[in-house]
Amino acid sequence: MNLKDKYIEFFIGKGHKQIPSAPLVPENDPSVLFNTAGMQPLIPYLMGQPHPYGTRVCDYQKCLRTTDLEEVGDNCHHTFFEQLGNWSLGDYFKKETITWSFEFLTKVLNIPLERLAVTVFGGNNMIPKDEEAIELWKSLGIKEERICPTQEDNFWQVGETGPCGPDTEIFYFSGNDEIPKVFDPEDERWVEIWNDVFMTYNMKEDKTLEELPKKNIDTGMGVERVVAALEGYDDNYMSSLWINSRTKLEEIVGNKYDTNKQSFRIILDHIRAAVFILADNAGIKPSNTDQGYILRRIIRRSIRHAKKLNIDINSSWMEELALVFIDDFKNYYKELEENKEVVLEGLKSERIKFNRTLEKGLKEFEKVSNKDIDGITAFHLFDTYGFPLELTIELAKEKNLNVDIEGYTQKFKEHQELSRNSSQGKFKGGLAGNSEIETKYHTATHLLNAALKEVVDRNIHQRGSNITVERMRFDFNCDHKLTEEEKQKVENLVNKWINEGLEVKVDEMTKQEALDSGAECMFIEKYPDIVTVYSIGNISKELCGGPHVKNTKEIGKFKIIKEEASSSGVRRIKAIIEF
Repeated sequence: MNLKDKYIEFFIGKGHKQIPSAPLVPENDPSVLFNTAGMQPLIPYLMGQPHPYGTRVCDYQKCLRTTDLEEVGDNCHHTFFEQLGNWSLGDYFKKETITWSFEFLTKVLNIPLERLAVTVFGGNNMIPKDEEAIELWKSLGIKEERICPTQEDNFWQVGETGPCGPDTEIFYFSGNDEIPKVFDPEDERWVEIWNDVFMTYNMKEDKTLEELPKKNIDTGMGVERVVAALEGYDDNYMSSLWINSRTKLEEIVGNKYDTNKQSFRIILDHIRAAVFILADNAGIKPSNTDQGYILRRIIRRSIRHAKKLNIDINSSWMEELALVFIDDFKNYYKELEENKEVVLEGLKSERIKFNRTLEKGLKEFEKVSNKDIDGITAFHLFDTYGFPLELTIELAKEKNLNVDIEGYTQKFKEHQELSRNSSQGKFKGGLAGNSEIETKYHTATHLLNAALKEVVDRNIHQRGSNITVERMRFDFNCDHKLTEEEKQKVENLVNKWINEGLEVKVDEMTKQEALDSGAECMFIEKYPDIVTVYSIGNISKELCGGPHVKNTKEIGKFKIIKEEASSSGVRRIKAIIEF
């Protein structure tokens, strides 16, 4: 039995119910491109909405983060990863959480006590030191010198406002050296393997704290990091999780992992992430925007590193590797097997496109290589044609030319800063993405979906959405560009329903009852047996996790500002609400 199975079995034994892993592309939190943590799909319930499965739930969740994309290639960073979590929604609190964490680690995983240490919240001018957590850890046998109070690292909050609180992080000594008596969290041999968050307070707009009437527990354990630590590796990619894919890549390369670890790691990580994005039922394809941009970027980055490993980039090497990942994970995520052909075709298509681009890049290099390559030109080759700096330097060297590495680095940093600033809204995530304005936009997406069915085609369904405080974006299947008349009719119909002041009702029922009642949802297979259904008058009924307004009159005036193609067979509407 592997780590995921052991974890779920343990917490089911403690009265929890297992919930399905949510899709990588969030359905109910359109403020982010991907689910970035196990807690993210549970935000409405952490905010107080009753969960259909009760007050104790657990799962393993597919996650994807791009904030550390440039770090991938070292021994521990990943884009796609799995996170284990157990939650108390106003039920048990600190004592049970700490006790069960300790029990799972020492009794189920059989970790020796001397290899464990913890950090706890050390207190500040607003919140006292977490003496309760300290005493609980001591009562379980953790010595005082293995308990380290900190201030900054042990207080959890996602947004500017909302639920927050102290946490305790559990560390495992992964080194083969003698274990130090005193725990130093800065010592890299101590690896953080679990985080227990005690959602105790509500952060108000004025930055003051008030105690929550119902306190929650949110925990997170990264599968890749824990498995590597338990198996005695300081390199995640050496663990049993990667053995099949690593061996396959060695076979493709004709060389061992040790010969170029960085390129091996980037390829393994990026192809695995690409497989999961392509298999997601949101239907993401490589493109130049949003999730499609991330997908395109990681596929193309893996191709550049394949070139460094002397892989024939015109061969089916990506598809071969993808099949290994599908086989490794299909028992946990059935969409991998169901959408296997979509995954393979998506990788093949992007591989062929990018290989052509590389050829164009080589021709472009020939045009500019009559003199030394300045920083702007080197970056242009990278940004437009996917030429890594190393390739430009290599080609320049053959012509006895120099490359302005410093100028390139400066241009690259400017690009990174621009990308970081432009994606802040898309990656903010968490509890910050549930403001009153965003709640109105969320309800408006349901009305837009219903209006498109009424005006354009009954077979239209939502394929994705993204919401900020400034606008909403809605993707839907459609085989043609909407006419001006169709757009105007859709906009008028949404505003008609808003002005009618339709009541927004929420009901809990079994999944089958919801389907029998005519409720719509994007991906029925990912929902638990008991679901939440939102009805807007008699014009819309959808499975959804919220949040929503109580009456459509709260929304404001709906206005379509743009309609365009998103990908093949998928159109995109951008709209605003005027107050």
